[in-house]
Amino acid sequence: MAIGPSELTHLRLAVLGPGSMGGALVRGWVKAGTLQGINVRFYTTNAAKAAALAAETGAFAASSPADAVTHADILLVSVKPPLVLPSLEAIKEVLPVGVPVLSVAAGIKLEALERILPGGTPVLRVMPNTPALVGEAASAFCRGSHATGAHADLVQTLFSAVGAAVEVSSESQIDAVIGVAGSASAYFYLIIEALTDAGVRAGLPRQTARLLAAQTALGSAKMVLQTGQHPAVLKDAVTTPGGTTIAALHVLEKAGIRGTLMDAVLAAQQRAREMG
Repeated sequence: MAIGPSELTHLRLAVLGPGSMGGALVRGWVKAGTLQGINVRFYTTNAAKAAALAAETGAFAASSPADAVTHADILLVSVKPPLVLPSLEAIKEVLPVGVPVLSVAAGIKLEALERILPGGTPVLRVMPNTPALVGEAASAFCRGSHATGAHADLVQTLFSAVGAAVEVSSESQIDAVIGVAGSASAYFYLIIEALTDAGVRAGLPRQTARLLAAQTALGSAKMVLQTGQHPAVLKDAVTTPGGTTIAALHVLEKAGIRGTLMDAVLAAQQRAREMG
């Protein structure tokens, strides 16, 4: 049976490295009411980030990694990939037995995480993205060898509270998720920025152009998710013969927009593999 969000309000979360991703998740969970800020303890060496996160969420800035995790019910590891294993090495002796460890680091495999942690520790890899801050993350996760269905339910509930979350069947798919979702919000920011600049070039005020571009991206995504129709069907519905849309699409197709985006996804996937 799935765990309801109301069952998580007393969950004690420890966070190592609340940077862009970890900070977005904590802010998103507290904003959604899924977790209480007073039950979140985090550790970072960045004093400014620590002060900002504590002020915004009520979370507690711990004095050391050990101080952050000693009484945790769940641990989120969101430091940069090269720091993941050293961070776990530093806290493995004080990590409570059976506490699930969630890693959001690209490239660091489950086997490496499990090898450094105490035997039997449930580990799950999660690949979210920063729209968690506004409750619109796209997250995928996979289980380690000691993670159970209950642990998967916990992760599903946590990450569904800040967007959409799916479990993938194998760790090999996580690298693909990085290209399609984990890194992909940056692709859309780039597209929105380019459309904004084009709008300015065409004579629109920048604020107006940015609002229209961003809202169109949001609306288009909702159309795909809420109608369940194939994107090609939705595209064809706004592409009239001899009209403005087909003229613009012709330019994009000549420039190889599809192949370029596919190459970008594969490049992110390959880089994630190299980082492991």
